[in-house]
Amino acid sequence: MQNQKVKLLIVDDEAPICEILRFNLEKEYDVCIAGNGVEALEKYRAEHPALILLDIMLPELDGFEVLQEIRKTDKLTSIIMLTAREREEDVVAGFSLGADDYIKKPFSIPELRGRIAANLRRNCLSETGVKSAGDKSKGAEITIDMNRFDVFRGTSPCGLTPREFELITFLHKNPMRVFSREELMRDVWHYDYYGDLRAVDVCVRRLREKIEQSPAEPEIIRTKRGQGYYFAKDDASSVTTARILPINK
Repeated sequence: MQNQKVKLLIVDDEAPICEILRFNLEKEYDVCIAGNGVEALEKYRAEHPALILLDIMLPELDGFEVLQEIRKTDKLTSIIMLTAREREEDVVAGFSLGADDYIKKPFSIPELRGRIAANLRRNCLSETGVKSAGDKSKGAEITIDMNRFDVFRGTSPCGLTPREFELITFLHKNPMRVFSREELMRDVWHYDYYGDLRAVDVCVRRLREKIEQSPAEPEIIRTKRGQGYYFAKDDASSVTTARILPINK
């Protein structure tokens, strides 16, 4: 018996683009297609895809509205926004609503394949972590809860997107080590050479807005000017600002 193919949902109102993508991806994946925002939500609920390629400019409901509706109940399905827009505001809007990635049109099929594979790897790692991890990383200000797949300030969840959660857990595992944007693109986004480095800056900015007391003067995720980002230690005690604690059963 052959292994079942991973299911992808392609959402674009231009039928020729959908068919080109289907032709190039159907050997590797089980592809379904939607031509507008309402149909996209119907197909998502019926087909349960592992990854969605989601155009922003759609009839009925636009891509941002579709993304927002999905993220109300689903933080794990990988969603890659497809867009002809290059304004940073659009990138920020997509990430703030929970997009995992975005690809600017026009794009090459090899780039698309690479992005899909990288996001599916992230999806698998996230699911494994949620099911098997049983520890909290607790600091003076925040608690990283691997079971709930979120960060808490006191008892209040920060509402991190999957990418934001993966970023903070990666940096926390490597305290005080400075990572360049290229290294984070490789180790967190899992892209060897694809990807817009602005995505890293946007993700860090959004993460700080959710976890830091003062995002303009971050104490947890800090910047080494000209070099990159790092998870800070408590200088007074020379221990990381988050400690591993067992979860109370």
